Amino acid sequence: MSRWTWEYEGYRPEDEGLRESLCTLGNGYFATRGACPEAAPGPHHYPGTYVAGCYNRLVSDVAGRAVENEDLVNLPNWLPLRFRVLPPDDRPAEGPIERGADTAWLSPDGPGLLDYRQTLDLRGGTLTRRMTYRDPYGRLLRVEQTRLVHMGDPHVAALHTVFSADDWSGTVEVECTLDGTVTNHGVARYRDLEGRHLNGVQTGMHSPETAWLRCRTTTSGITVALASRVRGTDGAGPTPVFPRLMERRATQRTELAVGKDQPSVVEKVVALHTSRDTAVSDPLRAALEEVELAPDFATLLASHRAAWRHLWQRNELDVPGEAGHILRLHLFHVLQTLSPHTAELDVGVPARGLHGEAYRGHVFWDELFVLPYLNLHLPEVSKALLTYRHRRLRQACRAAREAGYAGARYPWQSGSDGREETQRLHLNPRSGRWLPDHSRLQHHVGSAVAYNVWQYSRASGDVEFLHTKGAEMLTQIARHWAALAAFDPEVGRYRIRGVMGPDEYHDGYPDAERPGVNDNAYTNVTASWVLQRALELAATLPEPRRRELFERIGLEDGELDRWAEVAHGLYVPFHRGVISQFDGYGDLLELDWDGYRRRYGDIRRLDRILEAEGDTVNRYQASKQADVLMLGYLFAPEELAGLMRSLGHRLDDDDWHRTVDYYLARTSHGSTLSGLVHGWVLARERRVDAWQYVLEALAEDVADVQGGTTAEGIHLGAMGGTLDLVQRGLTGLEGRTDGLWLNPAPLPEMSEFSFSIRYRGHWGVGVRLCGNRVRVSVPASEQLPIRVVLDGQAEVIAPGDAKWLEVVRQ
Repeated sequence: MSRWTWEYEGYRPEDEGLRESLCTLGNGYFATRGACPEAAPGPHHYPGTYVAGCYNRLVSDVAGRAVENEDLVNLPNWLPLRFRVLPPDDRPAEGPIERGADTAWLSPDGPGLLDYRQTLDLRGGTLTRRMTYRDPYGRLLRVEQTRLVHMGDPHVAALHTVFSADDWSGTVEVECTLDGTVTNHGVARYRDLEGRHLNGVQTGMHSPETAWLRCRTTTSGITVALASRVRGTDGAGPTPVFPRLMERRATQRTELAVGKDQPSVVEKVVALHTSRDTAVSDPLRAALEEVELAPDFATLLASHRAAWRHLWQRNELDVPGEAGHILRLHLFHVLQTLSPHTAELDVGVPARGLHGEAYRGHVFWDELFVLPYLNLHLPEVSKALLTYRHRRLRQACRAAREAGYAGARYPWQSGSDGREETQRLHLNPRSGRWLPDHSRLQHHVGSAVAYNVWQYSRASGDVEFLHTKGAEMLTQIARHWAALAAFDPEVGRYRIRGVMGPDEYHDGYPDAERPGVNDNAYTNVTASWVLQRALELAATLPEPRRRELFERIGLEDGELDRWAEVAHGLYVPFHRGVISQFDGYGDLLELDWDGYRRRYGDIRRLDRILEAEGDTVNRYQASKQADVLMLGYLFAPEELAGLMRSLGHRLDDDDWHRTVDYYLARTSHGSTLSGLVHGWVLARERRVDAWQYVLEALAEDVADVQGGTTAEGIHLGAMGGTLDLVQRGLTGLEGRTDGLWLNPAPLPEMSEFSFSIRYRGHWGVGVRLCGNRVRVSVPASEQLPIRVVLDGQAEVIAPGDAKWLEVVRQ
């Protein structure tokens, strides 16, 4: 396995789900799981193709209740390509349909597989599968198949399959299909819910070598069209293609002569369009034109690799060893989900990428972990993702208004139109019970949106966005926090009640009639930060922009006074010298952690274990993931201490150390984001145990640490967060208006690495960390120097120059 490949040797049916997810290919517009084209869908194989933003809504019966869910739709499967070797004594016939009727199609699940290897080429964006089969007559057939989802042309994908024989000659029959029978059933706990999102499936042939399939989503009415061009070539030249139309399927077959030193090839090129595409009047016509004009596979492959080469140049990352190998895989999947093509789309950050159906393809707060990386490489993509949020600002304001408050309440789960998509029931697979789901109370998602607006503007220098769409979002989110906060004369502070923090284990108090907890520290501190940034922005906006903004949202000057009062008066609970996760957290019972680990081993999903026992995690000081410690992820130590001072609290290093230790001992890490945040926080504290959490964050998907979840889709937030851990966490890099600020905190296990960034219009600024030394280089092609600040010492680096800066600490 090289630095740029990810390989799997041998075939293990039980591993196929994980491999399919990690071998997904995509281009930001659509992605296809790394499923076997020749294998039938079943318990081990789940082919899935997903177009960014293509959602549909269905109603299901759950425990006697009608429940509506919106899902990212699994679209018709373009992959199917199966093959078999015809018997030696088979006689020619009119067409291939009648031949070899009793001969089994070859498949990894069949008895004839001798060897199997998958290679994911990260540099070139291809998946290659090499197989050797022994047919019932003892003959060996070698198959090499290369797949791409084109990074240059977002609507094109292709399969290139080569068949070869060692010491025999004969005929291989190949069948290629567009399959419209697919449903959404890739997540076991959703399978009792309605999953048939496609209707009106039509198929046809534009020519013998070009088939098409068209359908529509049942509720959203999105037209989806695919066209497939199949060409076969053997030693005698092109082979005839025989079409066959079946219900919801369009199939094409061809026969190839194979022999010693005579490889034969089948190319399947596919185009996919939907009615959501711009500059397209008829998706089917667009798909047919696209596939007919597409060049051969070799030309497609060359242009695809060129597109990836340019993309990697904008995202240079060099980390030695196994950590670097995993980070390249993470970056590969981030870029496949959020590529430059994403900048042209109306989509958000899907928490599970375009790799599977977990979380129904919804948009959560994961952009908080992904955009900081993109800001410094693909700022146009960050801007598009924030524009997705701005387009749904009206819906967020409506949600706040319906709840009786001013401002904007962004949903915990978002989809097509920005309404709240969080389910009201969820299944505990351990107990089999459907339970109330209160995660829509995670209103801190609004702070994540505001944080990303601010970080994007600082890194990109995009003042226009900040002063227009960004300002509107930031002020409406601040307005909502000010409205939610109620003054409590008993504590002399403003309080925010009835919410959930990032720790999803605690959705209420034990035996309480109403869900939610009071004064979640993360929620209150980030609300204060949002209010302070909104006030700062209002004070610095040019007067015409300020007047226009205030008029558009109906903001009165008097509201700003309340914002300031709330921003500095929010209640942050403490107990035993540490920040309380929420008011009353320290009064909950202590859990017998060792006892539960002895009984169950893996207790990451402690909530499910306790519920199955008839208990609830709400009774215990036990957290699913980082909650209070998220503050150390978002804010540098000095900034967090300043925030706490603005709220009337002292938070020195000892206070923070105690808080970190307290929650380390009480967290089960039931989220893929938990190891990332803990690793980040401990690295900034220069703790020797930071590396074990960084390792866990790196391994979350590649080793399927959460136990089966990666097969349902990768965890995009965790992947993006590990990249940002290298980029900002270990370097302390901040893009400020007055230059790049650095505050390195290298780990002994990751003390030397380099990357390049795009900062405020400067392209290819190089950063290299080597222990406590940092080298910053500015390309000669740049017009302006860059100011760099480390340990309070500023250096100006001219174009074409590079400087080593050294950390000086007592």
